[in-house]
Amino acid sequence: MRIGLITPEPGHPLLADTTALLAPEHTVEAVDPAAPGAAAPLAEVYLLKSRTPQALELARDLERRGAAVVNSAAATALCQDRTEMAELALRAGLPFAATRTPGAFSAWAAGARLDGPVVVKSRRSRRGDLVARVDDMARLRQLAREWPHEPVVVQEYAPNSGWDHKLWAIGDEVFSALRRSELSPGGRGPTRSLAVAELPSGWADLVREVGAVFALDVYGVDIIDTGGGTPLIVDINAFPGIRGQAGAPEALAALALRRAGPDGGTRGV
Repeated sequence: MRIGLITPEPGHPLLADTTALLAPEHTVEAVDPAAPGAAAPLAEVYLLKSRTPQALELARDLERRGAAVVNSAAATALCQDRTEMAELALRAGLPFAATRTPGAFSAWAAGARLDGPVVVKSRRSRRGDLVARVDDMARLRQLAREWPHEPVVVQEYAPNSGWDHKLWAIGDEVFSALRRSELSPGGRGPTRSLAVAELPSGWADLVREVGAVFALDVYGVDIIDTGGGTPLIVDINAFPGIRGQAGAPEALAALALRRAGPDGGTRGV
């Protein structure tokens, strides 16, 4: 069986470990989305571990040609638009942070009034994007000078412990950890191990519900505990790194083989 990895970084730990599990019996090939002729020959399944425009276009072409792609190009693109992400999540009844889309940062900041702390994020999720807590007008004006033309979304800041629950899913299998939030006073900090059994009741099922709503097979869900185990989803990511999680490569290898089967397909959007 042929399995393609759509990524410019096949040495990523999750992909490298998954490849080592699959390679004895299957052909695993990295497909750089920026390379000419990257789509040939056709594999039975592709793992889309890249969110660049070239990667998404390659994934769409592969889907048109009949290949299974995990996650689908449509599902991956949806998770890059934080406005569409919030709208879909809230329509589905998920406990997602209320999100508004004021447009370009500088134009919004010129007339903004703050009644309390807010979180400002780039509308388009990407490496190096804007994610910042804003407590006062001075901070707002500073960020507006640094990101004047950036389309942004705004969420009310929800008081919490300063630790994000990093939850990941591969198929129906859920993994978890704690990470000090980049919005905490000390900035982003270390990741702590957290067994799924230690999560508040219902959180693992909530993660699986996110996968069903967003048509994702490999994804991350960032949740904060707003008190007493009450979850608030603040972000959803397609095919995150899932580093250092025991059993993740095995789960990904098994998922790839299932999706490559005659009735595997993708969830689609």
